Amino acid sequence: MGWLAIGAAVLVSLGVGQAVAGWWALRHFLAAPGPLPPQRRPGVTILKPLYGDEPLLEAALATACAQDYPQFQVVFGLHGASDTALAVVQRLRARFPACDIAVVVNPARHGSNGKISNLMNMLPAARHDVLVIADSDVHAAPDYLDDIVATLALPGTGLVTSLYTGLAASAALAGRLGATAITHGFLPGVLLARALGRQDCLGATMALRRDTLVAIGGLAALADDLADDNALGRKVQALGQAVRLAVSIPATTVPETELDALVRHELRWARTIRALVPRQFALSGLQYPLAWAVLAVVVSAAASWSVLLFLAAWAVRAAVARGIDVALAGRPGVVTPAPLLLLPLRDLLSLAVLLAAYAGWEVEWRGQAMRAGASAGP
Repeated sequence: MGWLAIGAAVLVSLGVGQAVAGWWALRHFLAAPGPLPPQRRPGVTILKPLYGDEPLLEAALATACAQDYPQFQVVFGLHGASDTALAVVQRLRARFPACDIAVVVNPARHGSNGKISNLMNMLPAARHDVLVIADSDVHAAPDYLDDIVATLALPGTGLVTSLYTGLAASAALAGRLGATAITHGFLPGVLLARALGRQDCLGATMALRRDTLVAIGGLAALADDLADDNALGRKVQALGQAVRLAVSIPATTVPETELDALVRHELRWARTIRALVPRQFALSGLQYPLAWAVLAVVVSAAASWSVLLFLAAWAVRAAVARGIDVALAGRPGVVTPAPLLLLPLRDLLSLAVLLAAYAGWEVEWRGQAMRAGASAGP
């Protein structure tokens, strides 16, 4: 038990160090100068695949229609006229009569990935050659398209993606836990990964030119990938082009109000990541120092040093989370502050999801049972 307690203490130290490094990486990212505005601002088509009337859906989609950009189109795609998201789109058309909005309702399926299938149906309606594929739950600032276009104009850039924060749709415990996992865990983790040389594509925003999409084999090349964002990023890099981060950091809705729904959602992420990068996934357990601190307390029979270690780790994690909130202050959509008292619960839940990811490959996505395997396919 003594060696186990010492091992847990080492993991706590590593996790706390990673948290501080992530905070530093975010501050550095936000302080770095962004790309210069491009000399020309080409027309842009935003592709928004929809599936049901989700919490905060209209608020999120409205930010796409309210972009401060001279020429852009928004294409909404649905698999059927009975989809409840269609009523939301109709309200948006009334709210934004000057916005170029197209709606594609097409039940045709292409492969096992429903999102990509929807996008394949939508693509013929896209009028511009700069394509921004954005999830339905993205809450973007008015300069979102400007930032993306400026980044895409950088030499050697083939694909632009963006960081994002978590925006709880309600004050429910599940929503707050889900939001803090994104804002205070996922976001700084992405920046640390990029510091180590990774160029991950994040599926909430994926922007590229039409000719780049053609060069990687079109959307059909992604039709059977559960992790379509990862597949797209790898294919663009195989062309010798970079995947860059836009300066803009939108928010994404965390709709869950029940813990079991949140766990199912996070388990899908976890099993997908495990399939794609198994070594990095295993090492991601270091991100949860408060879970390891609880283990140290338990196996040491609540020795005074372990209790002090737990409190110290909690204090550092809380300071880092609050620092991230301060660094992101003033950005649209960032309205879910870190629940400092819930951080131990968040780390314990995250570690439990990580361990559960090793219990199988089945995932649930949009009510559909799929399989995340070593090939990242369903």
